[in-house]
Amino acid sequence: MAIIRKSAQEIDHMEHAGRVVVETLELIGEHVKPGVTTKDLDELAEEFIRTRGGVPTFKGYRGYPASICTSPNAMVVHGIPGPYALQSGDLLSVDVGVTIGGFVGDSAYTFAVGEISDEAQRLLDTCQQALGTGIEQARAGNHLSDIGHAVQTVTEEAGFSVVRSLVGHGVGRAMHEDPQIPNFGEPGRGPVLQAGMTLAIEPMITAGGPDVFLHDDEWSISTEDGSLSAHFEHTVAVTENGPRVLTRRVETSLLR
Repeated sequence: MAIIRKSAQEIDHMEHAGRVVVETLELIGEHVKPGVTTKDLDELAEEFIRTRGGVPTFKGYRGYPASICTSPNAMVVHGIPGPYALQSGDLLSVDVGVTIGGFVGDSAYTFAVGEISDEAQRLLDTCQQALGTGIEQARAGNHLSDIGHAVQTVTEEAGFSVVRSLVGHGVGRAMHEDPQIPNFGEPGRGPVLQAGMTLAIEPMITAGGPDVFLHDDEWSISTEDGSLSAHFEHTVAVTENGPRVLTRRVETSLLR
C-alpha cells in the first residue's frame, strides 16, 4: 500500500476543488423537489462545475456516463441519473467529484425530498453523526481503523447497519488512492495516520441489514432487503493540528 502524502500547497489545491464540490451540492439542494428528475440535477451540476473551471471527476471514469451519482431510497451509491422523478418522502444521496488543477474534491450528501418519516430523518442524523465521529479520528498518530470503528459504533448503537462491501478511500490527484477505509472494524489496526494524508471518509449505512446487490447497469448498488440507506462523505486532510475538512459547508449552507 502506497499512501501518498500531500504538501500544504497541494492540500490547498484540493480545498479549492472541494469548495466547488460544496457549491455544486448546495445548488443541487436548491433544486431537490418533488417532480425534478435525477437527470435534471446531473445537467445542472455539470454545467455549474464547468462554469467554475472544474471537470466532473466521475464523467467517463471507467465508462461512467454522468457527472454525479444520484441514489434514491434503497439505492446506496453509484446511481446513474436518468428519468427518475423525485417524490415527497424520498431520500436522495448525491455524490459529487470535481477535478481542478489536477486535484480532486469528493463529497456526498443525502437530501430529504419534501416531508420524510421520523425514521428516515433518524437515519440521516445518524449517518451525519457517524461521519463527524469518523472525521474526529483522522488525526496523526491514530490508526486507520480508528475511523471505521467510530463510524460502526455510532451506526450500530442507533440500530442501523454499516454496508461492509463498500469503503472510503484515499483521494488526491486520483479519485481513488490508497488506503481503502472500511466503515467498521477493531480500533488500533492498519497504517498509522500521518500529516499530509488525504482521505475520503464516507459512511454508507442502512435502516435494515448490511447486504447490497449490484444492478444490471453494473453501477447502481442497492440494499438487498429494500431498506432505506444514507450516505455522507467529506474529503479530509490529516494535519499536525487535527483533521481539516476540505469539503466543509459554509455556515449559512442549506446542507445541514
